[in-house]
Amino acid sequence: MLVTRPKGQERELVGLLQAAGYAVVHCPLIAVEPLGDDPIDLTGYDWLVVTSANGAREIERRRGAGRPRVAAIGRATAEAIGGADLVPRVSTLEGLLAEMPRPAGRVLFAGAEGARRLLVRELDADFVPLYRTIELAPELPDADLVVLASASAARAFGRLGRQL
Repeated sequence: MLVTRPKGQERELVGLLQAAGYAVVHCPLIAVEPLGDDPIDLTGYDWLVVTSANGAREIERRRGAGRPRVAAIGRATAEAIGGADLVPRVSTLEGLLAEMPRPAGRVLFAGAEGARRLLVRELDADFVPLYRTIELAPELPDADLVVLASASAARAFGRLGRQL
């Protein structure tokens, strides 16, 4: 089984799969690059929205003043930011919009460079890019199964043109 998570983010998944009896090889297809180090002032925001564990880790690393309520897409994202006030039942931007209280007040969407701007349009949210995802093109080892844990990894795998 091939696990494609970024370097440094594979340990838990690899351990679980190995404990379940799988032979696992780690081969990252993406890397995460922070876009800055300056603190992000959250003062005046009613909600902070994070859509990935990478975004949650980055906002925690750079969090300045202010403690708005937190909306996180997915359990892992909520855990990475230390808990969330809202985790939608459907782990998509659309699922979040469906459950977000209205009016939402002032919202900051903190995510990946190039993220969909649905929340900016629908909630008049401010957007701050925290990181960029870089696709890698490694020589892939043979595998019968591939774990693609993000859309970015799936795109990178598709661009390699590899058949299983």
